[in-house]
Amino acid sequence: MGKKWSVEERRAEIMRILESRRRETMSNFAFYFGVSTRTIGYDIDFLTAIHPVETVRGKGGCVKLTEGYRIYQNILSDEQQNVLIEIIPLINKRQATVVKELLHAYGSKPKQKIIDGLII
Repeated sequence: MGKKWSVEERRAEIMRILESRRRETMSNFAFYFGVSTRTIGYDIDFLTAIHPVETVRGKGGCVKLTEGYRIYQNILSDEQQNVLIEIIPLINKRQATVVKELLHAYGSKPKQKIIDGLII
């Protein structure tokens, strides 16, 4: 038997999967989480109210994120990104790697290009 997911964990994981894959079927979600497609349907209904999640019915049907939507796009302010970039040369390699990962996950595209050029 797989992991027992709480409702919040399952919904967060659905969004993480949609962010990376952009689309998935309800039956695949149900199998992955070990729940019914009805349960996934309730999750999708909930997520649709707070995120641009779309449901495509019929042949080739799926759950998907609206084109161009990114959950974590530009969560860090410009100032926060600048400070993190400034401290990279001052911290150890492991810490710098984590900071770069955070900037890639939560920073803007221009800042990501800057950190890609940094040597740790």
